[in-house]
Amino acid sequence: MCNGHHRSLFRGSISPNQTSVPENGDASVVDNLRGRLAETESRLAQVRAREAALSRILEEMKRLVSVMEILKNYLKRRYRDRQEYVVRLLAPLSRK
Repeated sequence: MCNGHHRSLFRGSISPNQTSVPENGDASVVDNLRGRLAETESRLAQVRAREAALSRILEEMKRLVSVMEILKNYLKRRYRDRQEYVVRLLAPLSRK
């Protein structure tokens, strides 16, 4: 997945197929870069896990909104039905 990108970080120091140990200065640079790469990969994994959690929460919220819209429409309909019922009940009284 990221192998091509990782290789580009090491181009200046060692080639991807090189097996010999670089000089001391280069070794510390490579170790530093490897450490930074490991930290970056760790942070990336954490961010991806957080993104997945937020995506799940978003989907739950979408479902909740759908349920709320259904309830709202149901309650509006019930309210109108009750209003009409009350109007029908009071209509004979207002004619007298």
